Amino acid sequence: MSTSSFPIPHHSTPDINVELQQYDTPQHTNNSSSRPVAISQARGSSDSVENGRISSTCSISPSKKEGAKMKVDQSFRRADGSLSEKRPTWSRIKSIEERRLRILKRVELPVWKLLFHTQGTCLKGLALDPLIYITMVLYIGLRLYARFSGGDAPLSATLMNKSDITILGGFLSFFLVFFVNQTNSRFLEMYGFSRACMGRIQDVAALASTQFPQELAEQIIRHMNAAHIAGYVGLGGPYSKRFFFDHYNKVHNLMTPEEMESISHLDMDSGSDVVKELVTWCNRDVGMAKRAGFIGAYEAKELHDRILQFRASMDGMYDYCAQPPHFFYIHFLCLLSAFYLPLFAIDNAYSAGWGDATEWGIEVLNGVLVLMQCVFVIGLRLLGQKMVDPYGDDNEDLSVTSYVEDALHITKIMFTCKGTHLRPGIPNAKSN
Repeated sequence: MSTSSFPIPHHSTPDINVELQQYDTPQHTNNSSSRPVAISQARGSSDSVENGRISSTCSISPSKKEGAKMKVDQSFRRADGSLSEKRPTWSRIKSIEERRLRILKRVELPVWKLLFHTQGTCLKGLALDPLIYITMVLYIGLRLYARFSGGDAPLSATLMNKSDITILGGFLSFFLVFFVNQTNSRFLEMYGFSRACMGRIQDVAALASTQFPQELAEQIIRHMNAAHIAGYVGLGGPYSKRFFFDHYNKVHNLMTPEEMESISHLDMDSGSDVVKELVTWCNRDVGMAKRAGFIGAYEAKELHDRILQFRASMDGMYDYCAQPPHFFYIHFLCLLSAFYLPLFAIDNAYSAGWGDATEWGIEVLNGVLVLMQCVFVIGLRLLGQKMVDPYGDDNEDLSVTSYVEDALHITKIMFTCKGTHLRPGIPNAKSN
């Protein structure tokens, strides 16, 4: 990915400052005291990541005081039981992204190659789930008791053979598939929002670079990319201001020190305040360009529409993250699984025979059936839970770093490319 940065925004274009001076208002200067203040200064500083609200999901954390007490190196348990960092460093984020991209390329591999991979599969989650061990230990224990205890089968075995737990299994399968379908729809919707944000940034870059003066075009492109990155930071996942936004800001010169100071009263690590601020800057820059006569009413409307569509797409991500699937539903699935799998193990253990009427083949076959049922039930639940928050650091989450770098790379091309009227052999407008 290209690492070329935008020029540092201090141009010496001879005519633009004179042309804009009569239309410029204090809100449109780079001075920190003249930027519009959307939130009261009483909200406090957010210069360090310790003041951010840290959350294990993409929902917003409850209080700044709690977030201030948390440290960068804290970790939490994912849905599959593995450990995750709440605020990984840039090198860690980059390694996660590289691993994701490698896993994405595996989907077209043949079956015999797919089965030998462990990263990005259900195997780790299954190995860390205690329910699978409880179920298998229960089955093996009953089979050992049935084989070596001698005598006739107990009354409980007779009663179990007369019952039918397949009804419970059918209901559980329906609820699990419905849960996975719901979370998959959320996942794809949020993927669409992320790609839409990239598209709208490219629209604004294309329109601004062909119609705005160079300095103003470069400014609005910088701010759109900064808003894009700040939006992911505010989701409260692994992307932090300290390790994510500041890295791209340093490499690509997205915000000047004066501009960073003007938004220092906003908490970038928690919520979409900074996104809304930067979107407002872009809209006002479009209005300023219209008043200065660089664009007409139609072009201004197109740019405003693209900027507001970007804001709407970013808000869509925050809306989904603020309302995950109901905890009641997920708890209900876990409760059904915790009852069903042990009952399934008991039923299959009793049906394999008792005492002298036992066969190793039936015992092994029933054991494999119990294990496969555990894989089905636990695997579907883990799959659904992993897709609830696509902006985390799981292997299955969305490739946020790639989206950000693609947007920066493409808008850089749009800003620096030469138009066809400058190519040799093509007459320009004056020659016609």
